[in-house]
Order: sequence, then C-alpha cells, then structure tokens
Amino acid sequence: MHERVPVLVVGGGYAGLSAAALLAWREVPVMLVERHPSTSIQPKAFGVGPRALELLRPVPGIEQSLRDISQGIGDGMRIAIAPNLAAPNPHMIVTNEQDEFAFLADITPVAQVGAPQAEVERVLRAKAEELGADLRFSTELISLEQDAEGVTAVIRADGVDSVVRADYVVAADGFRSPLRPRLGIPTSGKGELGLMCSIMFDADLSELVREREVTLWYLQNEVFTGVIVTGTGVGAHVVGVNYDPARGESEADFTEERCVELVRVATGVPDLDVRVLDKTTFAMAHILADRYRDRRVFLAGDAAHTMPPTGGQGGSTALQDGCDIAWRLWLVATGQAGPDFLDSYDAERRPIGTLTADAQLANLGVRMPPAMRTDYPEPLEDPMGVIIGYRYHSTAILEEPGDDGALLEDPRVPTGRPGSRAPHVPLDWDGQLISTIDLFGAGFVLIAGPEGRAWMDAGRLVKERLRIQLTRVLVDEELMDVEGCWTERYGVGRGGAVLVRPDGYVAWRSPNTDPDPATTLERVLRQVLSR
Repeated sequence: MHERVPVLVVGGGYAGLSAAALLAWREVPVMLVERHPSTSIQPKAFGVGPRALELLRPVPGIEQSLRDISQGIGDGMRIAIAPNLAAPNPHMIVTNEQDEFAFLADITPVAQVGAPQAEVERVLRAKAEELGADLRFSTELISLEQDAEGVTAVIRADGVDSVVRADYVVAADGFRSPLRPRLGIPTSGKGELGLMCSIMFDADLSELVREREVTLWYLQNEVFTGVIVTGTGVGAHVVGVNYDPARGESEADFTEERCVELVRVATGVPDLDVRVLDKTTFAMAHILADRYRDRRVFLAGDAAHTMPPTGGQGGSTALQDGCDIAWRLWLVATGQAGPDFLDSYDAERRPIGTLTADAQLANLGVRMPPAMRTDYPEPLEDPMGVIIGYRYHSTAILEEPGDDGALLEDPRVPTGRPGSRAPHVPLDWDGQLISTIDLFGAGFVLIAGPEGRAWMDAGRLVKERLRIQLTRVLVDEELMDVEGCWTERYGVGRGGAVLVRPDGYVAWRSPNTDPDPATTLERVLRQVLSR
C-alpha cells in the first residue's frame, strides 16, 4: 500500500504531538507514527512553560483544557533538596511557585499550567485527531530514504509494511532516535549521565505533603540519589532512583519488594503502606545534535537535544520545537515561503536547545551531585531568560545595526528588537481586554503606531502581491493601547511599524514612517521568507 502526505511525523511524544496538532490546525495534512500503543502512562515531565503555552494557545481549546487539568491538581509547586520527604530542614529551591512566578502576569497573558506529561499528551492527541491529523500508534518506522523531490518511508503496523511518500519528515523519535544516526547527524555533549528507575506508587502521604500542591524533592541519602514527586494529578506519586551498571546495578534489581523499600526510604516512613503501580527505566543524558536538519528531515524534541530533567524545561522545549517546525513547514507547503526558509529552524532552535540543555546540566550538578560532576557549567543567574527571554538570529530576522547577538534578554524589560519575543501589551478591543500576544499565531502581523496608517495601506498591497497571510493592526484605532506603553515596549515611534512572525517573534521594525512603505515592506518580507 502506498500513501501520500505532505508531512510525516515520527514519534508521539511532546514534540511529535505538538507538531501534528499545529500542522492539522493550519490544514496541512499530516501523518504521525508511534511504535508504542498509546501516549504516556507515567506522569514524566511536569508543567507547560509559558512560552510553550503561548505557541499552543492559538489552537482553540488547548489552553483551556490544560488550565482545567492544572486547576484539578493543585495551587503550586515546592522544590527542595533533602535526604527524604520527612526531613525537617530541606534546602528549599522554590518555596511557593505562585508567588515566585507572579511577575509572569506582567509578561504574558497565559496562565501558569502545572500538568503531567501524560495528561498534556492526551490533550494534544485528542486535539490533533479532532483537527484531522492521521495518528497511528503501534506503528513503527522501518526505513527512510530521501531524494530531490521528497521522502519515502516504510512503516509497519500489525506485521504489515506499507510505503508513505512525504515532502518532509519531523523526527521526534526520542533521545535514542534511530533516525538521527541513520541520517549521519553527529552529536556532542556529556552523553548518557546515568540510568534511573521511575517507580509509580500509591500511598497515603497526607502527613508529609500538602494536599493541593506538587512537591518535588531531590533526594540525597545513604541509600540512593534520586527524586520524589507527589501531587502529579495522575492519582499516584513517583520515586526516581539513580542506578549504575558499572557498579553491578541493573533494572532487574528493582523487584516489587525492592521498590517498596526504596519508596519508604524516599518518604522517610519505614512502615509506609505502599502499592507499586508501574515502573520504567530511562537514561538521563546530555546529548546535542550537531544539526537539526538533514535535507528534508528535521529533528525535534529529545532527538535534537536530550537534557537532564533538573529544571523542568525539557518537555516545554520539546513542545516549542514541534510548534516551531509546524509553522515553518506550513509557510513552505503553502508557497508563502521559499524552501531555503526552513534553514532558519536549525539556525534559531539549535542554539536555544543547547543553552537550555546546558542550564539543565548545571542544575543537575547542584541538585544531584556525584563527585565526578566537577566540570559542569554554572547555573544561570536568571533562569527566566532561557524560559521566555531567548532571542533568535537567522535569515528570517532582519537584525538592526549594532545588535549584540545575545541569545538572552531579561523578559521583564523587553526591547521589541528584531529577534526577540514580541512584548505583551494590554489592548482594549471593543471593551474586551486582550494582549498583543493574542494577535499572533495564525500568520504574520503588521502593527503600526497611531500615526502609521500608511503602513496599513502598504500591508494590504503587499499581502495581495505576495499572497501571504498578513494581519494589519493600527494601534489606538480598533485596538486601544490602554496603558499607553506600546511604542515604548516595541521601540518605535507613533509612525513606526513592527512585523511579527507567526511564532510571536519580531522579524523587523521601522522606528518611524517611511517614504515608500510598500516597497520597504515587500523587500523585508521577501528577505524574511527567503523569496
């Protein structure tokens, strides 16, 4: 059997499901194959970062579904380092998540979402299928060959092979990605850092933890190093235990009796009544692909950047990868951008993937530190930069003279310069309070100051000439700048204009009026879109 699809996604985790959902929402036919029979059972990663949620929220229903899950779980998260859950004086890293991240309300309109990966994947799968994505679980990629016109893949389900022809492939097949070595893509980084057994269990911990709060304790005691997570929203708790085959330890050591014993050590309650629900093993690693693109195949998620879980950004980074490659493939598939535009994916996402993975590695050296981790990087002074303040540099950004090339900026003090995330500004839309962030996602957006009507006329002409999806917004006409801060935050005058990409990043800006705005805008868009 032979099938044809514009985009084939390999892997049904965060990166693959977000890519499939965002492609289907943009009406790009997509097929996803995943060798496992379903999405995750264990909680795995926890929380959806604000930047990931900004990228997901244009798809109707996703943000609300994730908010509902989050509200059903708890009111925040505490993170500490301790010997066990009952230790009287844990070293607190985060004491009250809601308070410590309250400043995000001034940066983004999205809510803080605490939800386990198992539930997030369920939401993404349901939405992708609702939008028409062809998701095939219990289906394995057998082979893949590229040529000048596309990709030919052989997939296997129920022992039957079939051939799929695609224009592009998103390789979201995990940190042990079979596709990455087949493509000859080398890797760097620290490699595998150790193995962990994740034990999902049920027990009454009401005397140790708060009922409506996620508790994440990094454990350092005489028996093992690891982690315990409670309040995950899946009706169970999780203990992760590090083990090392070099010391003769193996997965076989984790019998049910041993798992019960380890849970009791982790909680500090020697006679705790424990019921083991599930266990799985995985490797902690720091593996970075040296490139994210091989002709028509694009790496995403752990296949591109495997990072330790310390810091909680691996899942959100994978979600961002999936959303990011989706809008780029949409532009090319619909003829709005030239094929070379896809080079910007590697140029932009790889430096941020590396930066995030290194930050997680630094956290690992502090929170779960065996003696050999003496050459790890130092933790970031301000982790919010890598979470929501990172910058891009590529041919899809028209940088201004004198740009310092920095990868991070303080999101609390946005600059609005090209390559940075378009700042959040409250707007009044016919009596309804919205954010500039609400304008982004469907296509390009041209925003002009109150005296920038000429930019609006230019935008209409260029939109028709280039046949692109472009929304035009004149501040203080239909949308009122309620705080009077738009020009300051976006770094332009009242006659200036800003071009924002579908991912909410500033591609270009003109501080003031232009003698020939249509010519300027067409030149800018042609350059950004590689046309």
